[in-house]
Amino acid sequence: MFPLSHMLKAFVRTGTLKVIDAEGRMHVFSGTPSPTVTMRLSDRSLYHKLFLNPELHAGEAYMDGRMSFEDGSTIGDFLTLFSMNRSTLANYPLQSVLKAISRNLKRFQQANPVGKAQKNVAHHYDLGNEFYKLFLDEGMQYSCAYFTSDDDTLEEAQQNKLRLIASKLQLKPGLKILDIGSGWGDLALYLAATEDVDVTGVTLSKEQHALSNEKARRAGLSHRVRFELIDYRNVEQRFDRIISVGMFEHVGVHHYGEFFAKINALLDDDGLMVLHSIGKMSPPGTASPWLRKYIFPGAYSPALSEVFPVVEQASLWVTDLEILRLHYAKTLNHWHRRFEANRAKIAAMYDERFCRMFEFYLISAETMFRTGSQLVFHMQLARKRDAAPIVRDYVTDLQREYKSKETQRLKALNHTELTPA
Repeated sequence: MFPLSHMLKAFVRTGTLKVIDAEGRMHVFSGTPSPTVTMRLSDRSLYHKLFLNPELHAGEAYMDGRMSFEDGSTIGDFLTLFSMNRSTLANYPLQSVLKAISRNLKRFQQANPVGKAQKNVAHHYDLGNEFYKLFLDEGMQYSCAYFTSDDDTLEEAQQNKLRLIASKLQLKPGLKILDIGSGWGDLALYLAATEDVDVTGVTLSKEQHALSNEKARRAGLSHRVRFELIDYRNVEQRFDRIISVGMFEHVGVHHYGEFFAKINALLDDDGLMVLHSIGKMSPPGTASPWLRKYIFPGAYSPALSEVFPVVEQASLWVTDLEILRLHYAKTLNHWHRRFEANRAKIAAMYDERFCRMFEFYLISAETMFRTGSQLVFHMQLARKRDAAPIVRDYVTDLQREYKSKETQRLKALNHTELTPA
């Protein structure tokens, strides 16, 4: 197993990794006590592949069944162990060189010009609405939820998120709102149901575009909510409010200047923008090569130090910043459990390799939010320093007001359903 065994000796500083090689021999790599993971490699070519690029080839080996786990260990246990020891791997000489090369290629890895951006989005988001219905909440929100309690259901936590974002937008009758990367439309519909506002959502996903407009029609809101299949860079109208949830990760570092300059151009003088994005608390780096190849081509979760300078260059005020730390780990855990509950259906739609790929994605992402450096940030932006109140109490006050409106709508709906025609 040399040179893989040499790297694993340096890698494992926390826990124990037991590796059964293709010849059936056991190799033990130990650091501090617990956790212990037993892994079997059934392909001798993995010895060199895992040494050269462990983040890419570990995922591929699991997808293909060439990496498996025994003695009660799971892929989740392995990814937790990997995350706990990630810093030692980064300092291994060869990995340091590969990381440096990858950083120099960031411009090409994250290239998202008009046209290519749509192809990158289609790779993941056009897998089929029926697939996403099997593990997302009822509103099909594919972004971090907001858990005010560990007892919150996924639906409750996603509703909390909508309410939190709406409060930061300070809804008022007559506002024109742009939703960049509008997903399956639940946020836009929530805003329009909460206040008499006009919402335009833009997406690059054909599947999301079609279903979002259908949902607006069914909700009786299509006169105030519309979704367009267009790149945000081609939007020309100005807006009172702009919201973007889970889209900034697909922009690419070298397009940040273009993004924030466009926000400045689209935002009215007294307007507000709320940016909801994955980021990280560590210095700038690169995206996982496996994630970039199989899940999100062109995507990258930035360090905050990569965002603030570009915001400053775009002459925008950061009027509020909130960091959500464990909320996405909880969200991903809910998604994974729902995914596993529907695994047979998903395998029938695709195949077992696809299931292993998506399982690896969901678990590795949860691990990075639970033990790694990933986070979610809400950045409120404005062209003027006083566009938002200078005391933050309004965020809490408006959440209570909007929750009251939700309760009133639910009571009215239940009353309508119970009243004879």
